[in-house]
Formats: sequence, structure tokens, C-alpha cells
Amino acid sequence: MLQYLPYLVFVGGTVQLIGAYSYIRDTIRGKTKPNRITWLLWSIAPFIGSAAAFASGVRWAVIPVFMSGFGPLTVFISSFVNKNSYWKLERFDYLCGFLSLLALILWGITKMPIIAIIFAIASDLLAGVPTILKSWKYPETENAAPFTTGLLASISSFAAVKMWNFSSIGFPIYLTLMNGLIAIIIYRRKIFPRVAK
Repeated sequence: MLQYLPYLVFVGGTVQLIGAYSYIRDTIRGKTKPNRITWLLWSIAPFIGSAAAFASGVRWAVIPVFMSGFGPLTVFISSFVNKNSYWKLERFDYLCGFLSLLALILWGITKMPIIAIIFAIASDLLAGVPTILKSWKYPETENAAPFTTGLLASISSFAAVKMWNFSSIGFPIYLTLMNGLIAIIIYRRKIFPRVAK
């Protein structure tokens, strides 16, 4: 039975696609308004993190990380379908995007897998700051589905881990925390109606 545990990553990846579909559907309808900088950079950093982890010998456990880049790429593309389905970008968004790209460039200079994963996490986090703030101020412009399914998918990657080192678990731990944080922020008014404002 335990030998089949690593295949949970495929379940996690499928669940993550379902969450992305929900977000894409709402984006095309104009109900959800993605921050394009966040979603574009959220697609790049996981792809780099996946490549770095794969170069370090990680195999099946990298699937949820890869899918966490594929879903955002499809969201970014879908934001161009409906002209009312994107969030107006401000200076802070561009600053976070610049810092996120800078982290990716620094990774490119180092060429070391562990450093690549650290910079990929930093880049992904910086790219996510605008969406975290938008989710806090305007949760009605967000759809929690990709974050809740992303949380499940990132947790599923631990079932496939064979080497418990930073290369294997660094990005999945980060994704678990990031997806959980954004899902709680979006749902906070439902979870804590008396406290949330």
C-alpha cells in the first residue's frame, strides 16, 4: 500500500487543475480580477523551482510544484479574454514584479540548485504580495479555489518525497504556507464574521 503513496502527486495535480479551471472560468466571466504581474510571475518561479529540483534528483515530488506554475500561466492568459477581468496595476505591483524578476536573475547567475530554489521561493513570494494585499482589501475580487486546491496539491507532494532535504521539500513547504495564507485571507469573513473587516 505504501508503494502507491507517491502517486498521490497525480491526484494533487489534478485537483490543482480543477482549482485553476474555476479561477479561469470566473476570470473570463469578469467575476474574478487577477493581478497579471502576480499570475505571470507565479508561473515562472515554480517552473524554475521544478527544473532546479529535478536537476537535484527530485522526480515525482516535483509534479505539484510544476502544476503550481502551469495553473497560473493559464490564469494569466485567460485574463486577456475579458477586458474587465484584470486588476489595475499600481506602482507597488510593478515594484514587486521587478524584485521578483531580480530574484530570478540572481538565480541565473548562481546556477546552484539550492540557491535556485531559494531565489525561486523569494521570487514567487514577492510576486504574490500584490495578490495577498488585494485579497485582504477586496476578497470579493478573488476566487479561493486555486489556493485551496493548491494547498492540497502541495501537501500531496510530501507523499512522493524520497530524500528529505531542502531541494525536495523547500518549495512544497513554501507553497503549502502561501496557498493556506491566501485561502484563509479570502475566507476570513466567512470563518471569522465578527472579527474580519
